[in-house]
Amino acid sequence: MTTVLVVDDQDLVRAGIRTLLESDAQISVVGEAADGRTGLHLARRLRPDVVLMDIRMPILDGLAATAAIRADETLTGTRVLILTTFDDDEDIVEAVRLGAAGYLLKDTGSDDLRRAVHTAAAGGNLLSPTVTRRVMERLAAVPRLPPPDPRLAVLTERERAVLARVGLGESNDEIGRALFISPATARTYVSRLLAKLDARDRTALAVIAHRAGLADPDRD
Repeated sequence: MTTVLVVDDQDLVRAGIRTLLESDAQISVVGEAADGRTGLHLARRLRPDVVLMDIRMPILDGLAATAAIRADETLTGTRVLILTTFDDDEDIVEAVRLGAAGYLLKDTGSDDLRRAVHTAAAGGNLLSPTVTRRVMERLAAVPRLPPPDPRLAVLTERERAVLARVGLGESNDEIGRALFISPATARTYVSRLLAKLDARDRTALAVIAHRAGLADPDRD
């Protein structure tokens, strides 16, 4: 069973999300909060698998609450999914930087939302296609920071190729098809990259790839 905490300042939105999620017998909404501070307290008490977090809320906004959850050593098993109506570039990039497992807009389909919750609970990361493009464009516009990341020097050519594909937001299946390897082998490469680059998750790998100039969406 995947447990979820819904944090949103609109009562009707929370009720709607609960209904959508609990139509899946493998998802249980264990709590609701109308602001980030209450959401943080409930996360610490309930320790859900996933927190669905709005951004613009009173008392404590969703980004600050996300940062607090990610910094809390008792909540290492809790993933945060941003679910918001706002697709502001600054918010998107900041959510990625803070370690959110995903950034979805509230027009996301019901099935996609339920899949996103399961993906996050299983340790995956995801961004809606529109948001992925915005993140890539924004990160591409950031000047390269010298010197180059020394950790990349220890990567093999194949590992660098996998890292580039992770930077493009590709799944293990997509990486496998692109590089003519099996999804299981792609998964193994991703695990090696996480260890070699001391990265928290696939989102962190994607940021490293973009900062290194490896994930150019225009190249094949």
